[in-house]
Amino acid sequence: MYAVVEVSWAATGITVPFTPHTSYSPVVQLILAALAIAACVACRATGRQLDRPGRMAVGGTLVLTVPVFAMGTTGLPAYFVTLAAGSGLESATGLAHVLLSTALTAALVLVALSYRRRQSGSCPRCGQRHTGGYDVPLVHPGATTASRRTRRPAYLLMCGMLPWAGVKTVWTLGGDALGITAAKWKESNSGGSAAAKALAEVGIDVTVLAAGLGFLLLTGLMYPWGQVFPRWTLVLSGRRVPRLLPLIPAWLTAFGLSVYGVFLVIYAPLAALGALPAPEPDADLGATVSGTLWLAAFGGLAFGGLGFALLAAARSYSARTRPGCATAHP
Repeated sequence: MYAVVEVSWAATGITVPFTPHTSYSPVVQLILAALAIAACVACRATGRQLDRPGRMAVGGTLVLTVPVFAMGTTGLPAYFVTLAAGSGLESATGLAHVLLSTALTAALVLVALSYRRRQSGSCPRCGQRHTGGYDVPLVHPGATTASRRTRRPAYLLMCGMLPWAGVKTVWTLGGDALGITAAKWKESNSGGSAAAKALAEVGIDVTVLAAGLGFLLLTGLMYPWGQVFPRWTLVLSGRRVPRLLPLIPAWLTAFGLSVYGVFLVIYAPLAALGALPAPEPDADLGATVSGTLWLAAFGGLAFGGLGFALLAAARSYSARTRPGCATAHP
């Protein structure tokens, strides 16, 4: 499906944005389609008995294609925040491409994980070594808290959100920061939804609220209430949380936030030193080059911090909640 869509877009000349200012060229779209077909062939081959060259070809194809398609998922958090804020959809084809890339990446990761487990002699379903088949019930571990080695770095990374959230809050409360006045900031966001405007009136920026939801997801990944529904969930209280319920949004947002955050953290100082071209400041906001670079740096710390914190917490959650086949738990 991914290959067919990419070829049709390339053939009809439909614009598919990669960033707000750049788009995929038809040549790149055809290359992506060819890689998708190669990945499909490799996935089909994982279920067969292969010799050493065949195993190397399949493994190499999966190792190559997973990062390529994962790069196409980086815009998912931005689309989510834009839609949640009621600001409208910037590009339907861009959203479709991100969703297709996300689905393809997830499928390839699952196939690669199962293939790697079979190659190592482990159960392709639970990843453990045991006798018997894997068509038996799964045994789920009890609720646990993430180790301090996970919690401390996660909270430290979350501190990177403070400068960015602080600046946004100053603007929504009527103050000036980074050379931008509150009046200009509110004027530039006047086209948002009624909900976003109502939040701004009480000093809450919608992107800061979205980051708060990310922090809620982060804590759920690290504490037992993210594995067993707490009392305040009423009907669901005491039931086991499906492990993919928090893991899917965590993995999907963490990668895009991490890549985008690292880019901004590297770009801002290099642009300030003149090694890279500086961004054009928003004239409508009255922003300056220095203020724009500071905001980019703050955004990089916030997005990258949240992204890497989610990666660490999700890794811990995945390991702590991984079920095992009943035959592996006598």
